[in-house]
Order: sequence, then structure tokens, then C-alpha cells
Amino acid sequence: MAVLFVHTDRLEIRLTRAEKVLSFRRTDIVVPLDSIRSAALTDDPWVWVRGIRAPGAAVPLTLAVGTWKFHDGKDFLLVKGTRTSVVIDLEGQEFSRIIVTTSHSIQLLRALRLPPLEGTEVIQ
Repeated sequence: MAVLFVHTDRLEIRLTRAEKVLSFRRTDIVVPLDSIRSAALTDDPWVWVRGIRAPGAAVPLTLAVGTWKFHDGKDFLLVKGTRTSVVIDLEGQEFSRIIVTTSHSIQLLRALRLPPLEGTEVIQ
């Protein structure tokens, strides 16, 4: 499983060798934190998948690793099974969205420290 690091200025997703092979990707994914528009927790990552696989590997409802192209851009998926995942929407980057399955999804959301969306009320 990929290892996610949240630095002060960027989110780094270090892919395993198998994930790099399955996704046809040579490098890890690095995203500046200021390009993250939103992040959401989901119990069913498959409803967020859009477009067609190109390139990558997929087994329906079991595994999705790689790039998914859709009419307006590309998404990167690292989805395994139906476990809790994080959907990260990006702006001005190689990918429009990253969907990643992680057992540390709540910690990831907290580490990203995204400001609330405009017009959203924060309840504590």
C-alpha cells in the first residue's frame, strides 16, 4: 500500500513498486497543498470513479490503480476493495482528482488542514 506524507507545503504519495508497475508510472505523486480544493471521506470510492482507464489496471469493485481519463482531464486512482477512501479534488495540477484508499483516512484529512468551503458553517 502506498505511503502518504503531508509536508508543510505538499502532499506526497509514495507508490510501491507494484503500484508503479500497475499504474504504468515511474514516479511518485507530489501535490502542492495550496492546489487542493477539497478533500472528502467516502465509504464507497467506486461511486467517485469517472472516465475510462488509460493507463492503469482495474478489477471491477476490487482494484483500480492508475490514470482515469474523462472529458475534462485525468484522475489518479489507488482504490482497493470497498474500504474507506479519501477523495482529493485538485486545481491546476496533472490530475483533477486523486482517490486513495488508506486505513489512515481521518488522520490524512486532519493533516491536510483544509479551510472550510465558503458559506460552510463549522460546528465544533
